[in-house]
Amino acid sequence: MSRWVAAAGALVVSLDSMMNIAFPAIAKAFSVPPERVRWVIICYVLTYAVTSFVGGAAADRIGHVAVFRAGLALSAAAFVMGGAAPSFDWLLVARVVQGFAGGLIYGTAPALATFGAPPEARGRRLGFLSAAMGLGLLGTLPAGALVESFGWRAVYHVRVPAALAVLVWAAATRAEPGQSERQPVVFGGVAPGPVLRAGALSFVARGAIFAIWLLAPFYLVETRGLGAFVGGIFFMLTPLGTTVAAPLGGRLADRVGASMPAVVGLGLEAAGLAALGFVDATTPLGAIALALFVAGFGLGFFEVPNMAAIMAAFPSSRQGAAGGFSFLTRTLGVVAGVAVTGQIVAARSAAVGFLGAFAESLLVAALAVAAASVFALAGTRARR
Repeated sequence: MSRWVAAAGALVVSLDSMMNIAFPAIAKAFSVPPERVRWVIICYVLTYAVTSFVGGAAADRIGHVAVFRAGLALSAAAFVMGGAAPSFDWLLVARVVQGFAGGLIYGTAPALATFGAPPEARGRRLGFLSAAMGLGLLGTLPAGALVESFGWRAVYHVRVPAALAVLVWAAATRAEPGQSERQPVVFGGVAPGPVLRAGALSFVARGAIFAIWLLAPFYLVETRGLGAFVGGIFFMLTPLGTTVAAPLGGRLADRVGASMPAVVGLGLEAAGLAALGFVDATTPLGAIALALFVAGFGLGFFEVPNMAAIMAAFPSSRQGAAGGFSFLTRTLGVVAGVAVTGQIVAARSAAVGFLGAFAESLLVAALAVAAASVFALAGTRARR
């Protein structure tokens, strides 16, 4: 199976970015406060956090292609469930099913994308995969138009044919030798130090960026009074930055190693988050746009080298587990980030209003990433 099919599957999963600009509409439709909307994220990402690692490890034994195809089929079913959800609770059930499906895809896509690639080309392959995922994160732009024209359920409906199309493509593509071989599930041969260090950095970077994913739609649409479509244009700047940076970070990692690009990426992400921590209701929209883009660019520049470091630490027979572990740490970070951000907003809104709680949440996220950058830099110097 080609890396193009793997990237297409990851693209389908990452199109879940369409949900974020729909959060205000979902909250209004089901009469729930903004902080409760965090469960739409948590139910999804917590499920695929676990499934990505378990699915990746299982794929090393039963075949990556089979698990990948199962994830696509289940994704199509989950999109139907979400679009038809009669209540907020049923929407959360659909999100759990969707998370299970997404984990099966994310847990196998890195191994499929890097299959047969020499070590010096692994970063470029992962950069290609991450760019496809970043492209899916640009779904906020059409999502804004869909929400304004057809309502929030449309962001689910449009993904059903996309999932089915990729499923047909995957089913029609012959697996290459080795992509469906059964491998024993073993955990030897993995260097724990580099893996845990890279996992911890990924946990912080992803958790922090979700302060933007959770709160920026409310800031753009409700505080600044932008429509869902215009708000989606601004919101897509963060994933656009990630998409642009991912292949650059991958190529640089192939040339100079993963450590330096990872440190630089974390520093840029922290700078973008910190800038957003000082906005108010009159901050120039150009400054907000730049901060959103820089934060996303920093994340993309960091994540591909970091994933390459994780996969390099696993033996070739465990690349499914390696990719699954990478997504496990990312998504556990998302769960923690959303939970902490939601708690800050719930606890501080009464005292300082939403705008004050928004700023405080972004500053906390920026400090966390800045600390991770210092930790990564210290680790780089210690290895020299």
